[in-house]
Amino acid sequence: MQLFSWFEATMRYTQLHDILHSNSPDFSGDTKYTDKSVDAKIRLIEESYWLPDVSIGIRDFGGTGLFDGEYLVANKQFGSFDVALGIGWGYLGNRANLSGSKQISDDCGRDTSYRGSGGKIDFGRMFMGCTSLFGGVEYQTPYQPLRLKLEYDGNDYQSDRPAVHAGIDMTPKTPWNVGAVYSVSDWADLRISYERGTTLTAGISLATNLATLKPSWVDEPRPNYQPTSKKSELSDDKWQKLVNDVADIAGYSDVEIYQGTSSVTVRGEPTKYRDLDETHYRTALLLANSGLDVSHYHIVDTNNHQGMQETAVDALAFQRVADYDYPGAVFDDAKSSSGSTYVEGMKKGEQKEAFSFGLSPVLQQSFGGAENFYLYALGVSASGSYDFNNNWQTSGAIYANFIDNYDKFNFTVPPDGTDLKRVRTLSRQYYDQFLRLDNLQLTHFNHHASSVYSQAYGGYLEAMFAGAGTEWLYRPYGKKWAIGTDVNYVVQRDPDSAFGLFSEEQHYDDQTGRYYRVQTGTVTGHATLYWQPQFWSLFDDTLFKVSAGRYLSEDIGMTVDFSKQFDSGVIAGAFATKTDLSAEEFGEGSFSKGFYISVPLDLMTARPSRERATISWLPLQRDGGQMLVRQYHLFDMTDIRSPWALRPSR
Repeated sequence: MQLFSWFEATMRYTQLHDILHSNSPDFSGDTKYTDKSVDAKIRLIEESYWLPDVSIGIRDFGGTGLFDGEYLVANKQFGSFDVALGIGWGYLGNRANLSGSKQISDDCGRDTSYRGSGGKIDFGRMFMGCTSLFGGVEYQTPYQPLRLKLEYDGNDYQSDRPAVHAGIDMTPKTPWNVGAVYSVSDWADLRISYERGTTLTAGISLATNLATLKPSWVDEPRPNYQPTSKKSELSDDKWQKLVNDVADIAGYSDVEIYQGTSSVTVRGEPTKYRDLDETHYRTALLLANSGLDVSHYHIVDTNNHQGMQETAVDALAFQRVADYDYPGAVFDDAKSSSGSTYVEGMKKGEQKEAFSFGLSPVLQQSFGGAENFYLYALGVSASGSYDFNNNWQTSGAIYANFIDNYDKFNFTVPPDGTDLKRVRTLSRQYYDQFLRLDNLQLTHFNHHASSVYSQAYGGYLEAMFAGAGTEWLYRPYGKKWAIGTDVNYVVQRDPDSAFGLFSEEQHYDDQTGRYYRVQTGTVTGHATLYWQPQFWSLFDDTLFKVSAGRYLSEDIGMTVDFSKQFDSGVIAGAFATKTDLSAEEFGEGSFSKGFYISVPLDLMTARPSRERATISWLPLQRDGGQMLVRQYHLFDMTDIRSPWALRPSR
């Protein structure tokens, strides 16, 4: 993934077919060893007429050392030829044609062991060991879809684990590889190559530009601007029709309309368009067509009935915009926004639905497991909520598991000697049932002063924990930062009971013959800073979340979440958590980390939508550094005040 013009990252799984995942057939059967690795590449010099593109890269950093290496590479295009030449260390330099000697060891004296339980970045061995030249040339043939490649490989593969530990002969007959790439389209390439003088490979590469994806959906057009004669009042039926039109055409729910002395106010929750300008324009158009003789239209956006922002539209200025009365007329000429959510006047109509219900598909997945490379569970979640008033809500969700292969999951307690309370590694026990109560809680929302929001909640807060808690958020309107805090008291739920909780801390697992501990009650919570940096163009359209506090296993530490948003609205991010647990106490992986991609649904659906689909990758799920999965997060709920997740495509 190319997050910035100067930075790209890769996550890769490599399966070693000559090595089993473990020596215990009862544990992992004939599953082949799978290695996870992360690469990064940073451009130092951009290609120009005279200078080549120069980049530095790191492969498999923070992994197990099987494929780690570093390189410095230059690329330059000469007409139809694209030439690369680089220097590699570690896995990329094992041929040692520049420096080093294989007489020292298989890996040229480079320390290829990993610290702790894996997952740590070992700076001490970077750019160490043998070095080798590598390079290649790509030729764009006169036939546009076809490119030809020739490359020189800097690795002799004598340090690979199958060669060192399994005695497999991996000696290449030649360092030269040849290949061809055929572009089927701008998003798909077919490739074939002959490598090392021994191996024929073929494959397909799929790619897309996340910045240029655009919504393509069918929607009813805006109403024509057709103002009627001015009037100071509407009949009850026309007020209600105006309410219904605002809901259906502008895309609001829980609509209320108030009439003041010289203004009319619409209050509601936008649910249809990511671009709020579209929502507000349609609302102003409907109010203008009603013929109400007022000087201003006020539009108050809400979420869970709490006021977020107000958009004031000058009625006369909007009339000129809607009439295209002057060149370059735009909606911004007629409106202004603020954090004020005060409503004045008499309520004239409303459309509210206290009860809501929905169904959504759910895919639970993990890669690179001991029992099977890909474990999955596919089901559907039925969720509903009931609003008692503007502050109190009860909500719940039930998950039905339709198909999965988690029966291949051979253990419920990791056999690595760690002694943490098992808050997430018991997840298999929660997937064993066809039906599962994921959430059932009572929530109180509130808006204090102009920039302070709060929620208090209690019940079955997620699939694995029940309890009560509160969250407070300070989010100034229009600012690129916010500060929040949450405090929760939780008890782990008993997976063998729909509503039961664990009362005993220590339990015995018949399958593994080991004792383990669970969480019978703890306080967990975090203080969080949210920040969208604006001072440096290198980090345009990014969000930092830094949380510090106490986690479910009672470890204390910090989580850093960094995400980048593309022009389409797609968000790609990564997070890492480091607590006071040592690598040995944490277990395999050394600390918690993961990656995710969040895609606006309106890029994939035939109708406009403000919803998102998120896909997460966790290299390993452990017990340390785990947060409570709360149903609502105030930062997400108040997104309108300084849009991030709901930013429209550009």
